[in-house]
Amino acid sequence: MNKTIAAVLTGVVALGTITGCGASTNSSNTKNEQDNIIKVAASSTPHAEILEQAAPLLEEEGYELEVTVFDDYVQPNEVVESGDFDANYFQHGPYLDSFNEEKGTHLASAGEIHYEPFGIYPGTKSSLENIEKGDSIAVPNDTTNEARALLLLESNGIITLKQGAGLNATVNDIEENPYEIELVELEAAQVARVVDETAFVVLNGNYALEAGYSVGKDALAYEDADSKAAKTYGNIIAVQEQNTENEKIKALIKVLKSDKIKDFINNTYDGAVIPSK
Repeated sequence: MNKTIAAVLTGVVALGTITGCGASTNSSNTKNEQDNIIKVAASSTPHAEILEQAAPLLEEEGYELEVTVFDDYVQPNEVVESGDFDANYFQHGPYLDSFNEEKGTHLASAGEIHYEPFGIYPGTKSSLENIEKGDSIAVPNDTTNEARALLLLESNGIITLKQGAGLNATVNDIEENPYEIELVELEAAQVARVVDETAFVVLNGNYALEAGYSVGKDALAYEDADSKAAKTYGNIIAVQEQNTENEKIKALIKVLKSDKIKDFINNTYDGAVIPSK
């Protein structure tokens, strides 16, 4: 691993052992060894945790899984685009599309694995019934996630968006704001850190988990499973466009969509993570 990549890591989950490192082997053997190693860049929760469960199942298929944890939404795509990693697991399709357009990258979804419902969580107030004029609500500031947050606030009667705003909604599309809510726009990973400063926070499922929230016990409201957002924002395995049918990527998808992994997700995350069909 080069020094540039190593410098951005927040942690490494070593799932499987890379064989042959430093050994005297011919190029053919090295290639065969690398073909059996799947390198994935991932967010820590729940993505790396799910991958950890997938490792022994992949071993049965003849593959070793090596997972590196990143704490941002940019570098996991960059290291796949560069070829340093085979895949990443942290994002949904609309974010990937936006990233490709903005950065000129050529990544594609190899498969959808799970969905994380957005939720409204307590800040300084513990019930949406206690909302008052002038309250503040923290929301993610990136394009796709802010739209989801706004749609969730609208579905709970807090704001009204312009007709047709849908999944492209921004704060400029707020048509009615009867409570004169102040929306505090923050990078997604920072939203949970202002629970002591805002009345409510709207969180991605993975950041809710990292903050110690349970969707079933703590969310004051969350996206319905049949909502447009739920059907749009499934978390995916992203790879270089030409690798969507690569054999080791197909093996990774097969394992992650297996009943064993679905059972792990359902039994572990209390509704904060839902397996894709």
